[in-house]
Amino acid sequence: MLEPVVIGVITFVLASFVGFEVISKVPPTLHTPLMSGSNAISGITIVGALIATGGGADTLATVLAFIAVATATVNVVGGFLVTDRMLGMFRKPRRPAGEEGGER
Repeated sequence: MLEPVVIGVITFVLASFVGFEVISKVPPTLHTPLMSGSNAISGITIVGALIATGGGADTLATVLAFIAVATATVNVVGGFLVTDRMLGMFRKPRRPAGEEGGER
């Protein structure tokens, strides 16, 4: 019988390949909505990792949960920054304060 660690590694490798194939087939027009969805999933990861960190389990579980919180937080913040920048490309440019609206 396979060890649980080996099963976990196999699952991770297969999920990585499947994830890469799925994401690489997404057209560029759908990247912003997809990123917003992945931010929501990372938010769920943060909540789960915080629960695991505060569970008082052994040291390895606490360290891994802390790493999960840190990486998921970086993913959420970066995703929102990129999404905001992409959506900013569709906004009308602002005019300077003293410029009149009638002439160009």
